[in-house]
Amino acid sequence: MKKISEKYEVVVCGGGMAGFTAAVAAARMGRSTCLIQNRPVFGGNCSSEIGVTIHGAAAFHAYARETGIISELLIEERATNHAEIYENGWVNSVWDMVLYDTAVNTEHLSFHLNTELVAVNIDENRKIKSVLGRVMSAELELLVEGKIFIDCTGDGVIADMAGCEWRMGTESKSEFNEIHAPEEASDDVMGNSIHFRTRDMGRLVPYKAPEWAIKYKDASYFYEQGRIPKDKRGGFWWLEIGVPHHTIHDNEKIRHELTRHALGVWDWMKNYDPVMKKQCENYALDWIGQVPGKRESRRIIGEYFMTENDIQDKKVFEDEIGFGGWFVDLHTPGGLLAEHAEQSAASDGEEYDTFNEYSVKSYCGPYGFPLRILIARDVENLMMAGRNISASHAALGTLRVMGTTALMGQATGVAAATALINKISIKQVPTLNVQDVKQQLLRDGCFLLNNKNEDSNDLARTATITASSQELLYGAAPETKGSHEGLFIWKDQPQYKKESIETQKGQPIAVGSDRIDSVAVCLTNLTDHIQKVEAFIFPISNIWDYRVRPAKPIATTTLNVPVGKNIWIYWDVNLDKNNGLPIDSFIRLDLAANSNLEWKEAGCIIPGHTAMYQIGEDKMRRFNNGSTLSFKVHPGQDCFKPSNIISGITRPFQYTNLWVSDKNLPLDQWIELSWNSPKKVSQIELTFPGHLLRELHAYSPFYRDPQCPKDYEIWGFSDNEWEKLLSIKDNYQRQRKHLIASSKAYSKIKVIINSTNGDPAAQIYEIRIY
Repeated sequence: MKKISEKYEVVVCGGGMAGFTAAVAAARMGRSTCLIQNRPVFGGNCSSEIGVTIHGAAAFHAYARETGIISELLIEERATNHAEIYENGWVNSVWDMVLYDTAVNTEHLSFHLNTELVAVNIDENRKIKSVLGRVMSAELELLVEGKIFIDCTGDGVIADMAGCEWRMGTESKSEFNEIHAPEEASDDVMGNSIHFRTRDMGRLVPYKAPEWAIKYKDASYFYEQGRIPKDKRGGFWWLEIGVPHHTIHDNEKIRHELTRHALGVWDWMKNYDPVMKKQCENYALDWIGQVPGKRESRRIIGEYFMTENDIQDKKVFEDEIGFGGWFVDLHTPGGLLAEHAEQSAASDGEEYDTFNEYSVKSYCGPYGFPLRILIARDVENLMMAGRNISASHAALGTLRVMGTTALMGQATGVAAATALINKISIKQVPTLNVQDVKQQLLRDGCFLLNNKNEDSNDLARTATITASSQELLYGAAPETKGSHEGLFIWKDQPQYKKESIETQKGQPIAVGSDRIDSVAVCLTNLTDHIQKVEAFIFPISNIWDYRVRPAKPIATTTLNVPVGKNIWIYWDVNLDKNNGLPIDSFIRLDLAANSNLEWKEAGCIIPGHTAMYQIGEDKMRRFNNGSTLSFKVHPGQDCFKPSNIISGITRPFQYTNLWVSDKNLPLDQWIELSWNSPKKVSQIELTFPGHLLRELHAYSPFYRDPQCPKDYEIWGFSDNEWEKLLSIKDNYQRQRKHLIASSKAYSKIKVIINSTNGDPAAQIYEIRIY
């Protein structure tokens, strides 16, 4: 056995999405970093070996896509991948190579694949000195020393070997009084899954399952117990087994049993299923995973233990470093072995009923989470990110999805680098340097619910902002067209897209002027007589304010709706600051329930203007997959103004935070920053629209967001003349950072958008200048 030793500042153990983003983040901050992964590819559950698709907050909340490193990676994958995303099992090696290419090209980052970590060396001060790994099939033993270690192994392998306290199982209701906790504590955890993929052969293809496969013959097992095999291509999350098996120690047993079940499910679909048999005639089994994807095992006790109460209450943490928004998704213990697979399924077997009790109480977020759940309590220099974090079983139901864990990873990488730069313990960062961590995360493209850009070194924050033009908000009609080519929906997402007003509906409207004289809605009366509907206007805190009554209404009325289709109903609201109209904020126009009326969906999506509907007594949720309902507002609202680029927030939230040029004017369009005295400029950082509205699954192969600038130039004004500093072609990434080689000082910087990837308007969320 050959033995080698290496030394680094940061050692990341585990190369799933949490570990990958942790390692890249630390390395990008100049820290020597080593990433150790026990598989031949990066990605963990979302690699081509396992094939679980990346989910996150945007599955349930419009404009809630995770940004930062994960966004950069997924944008690259969609721009270069030919494959449609349909669900688990679709992942191909294009994604593997996006990750591998990023790792290879990241300065200060080294990595070891196919390396199983087998021991931890810890000193008398409870600090990890090194980890010992064995490179599979290479007869190589690897000793890696480090200053800070990050456990992203999923199972908490490093923390366990280091002697950290951990939990595994389900807490009782009496411990934290969580609404999803059972009365009695148990060893129950969510199970492991494997997936399969099929291929259309263009002709009849028979299938005979091996004798050792499970034999399914009862349709009720699938169609009445939440396991609908609705896609002939595969991709079923419910191919899952956990208890009575142990998800760590019995992993190989689980793999074999899952294989038996997966083959049996395909046998059922091909040869017996009354719905799918005909659809599957020409399909052949193409791939079946043999690495189980895990949902839950050890949870390491950290400096803070997060519970579901923190999530439901949207608790604000001083050390908030990320956000989540997947629902509290606690799979039935046992999976395929249980009587029913999904608690949010309706009793008649239809998959998602957004009005049932479980769905209502499980819909949560967006919420923030703190750095302290990523810092191990029992070891001085150990952090963790991923599904092994310091949280309860119920909280893990929403925190565990890979979009969210990727944010955790980036936060740990930045926090570790911050500790090293400031020569402090990682345990001191949440109190001494958490603002540095948060500001770095924001600068690197992340989003935080309760923080914005406050970087004193950012020259843009002191600039005067002007633009060639700006769009006014007038609303949108059913026939209005938008630039949404390649943007679809995730077909497995709970979609409530009925235009009938069965429950209260709300449409946010950004206020950009000192008055609103009138609003209008486009309605269809389904009866043969006049209908009445109550209407309200509420001030709201942000686009995710899901309270049915978010505040005292600033206007109310009853609208009379005559018989007919697509009728515009006008309401003279006469709102200004004297009667409560908020400026540079959102109001919400709501209609109370009347199932005899339809509120027509707009034919386009206005940035930041996505509707919601009531699901519970005091809870609403996103309408459809992030759609705008038809409305008009007069006068036009100046809510896409140039100054939005220094709002400090890079997505719609409490406001639009976006500059949009007049779509009726041709490109080129420009935005300019100016100062009273010249400034030395070394770096310009731009954040564009792109990949925010919906989850990864909604984007087509080779997708490039139409709203994202494609070709643009950066100019500087010095010595009374303009100088072209950069010319960028064929861009599709959301965030770009450009070094400026010139030694001159500039009193003006201008960004000129020459073309976009499809939208007629130029759009920018943020410009930073250093």
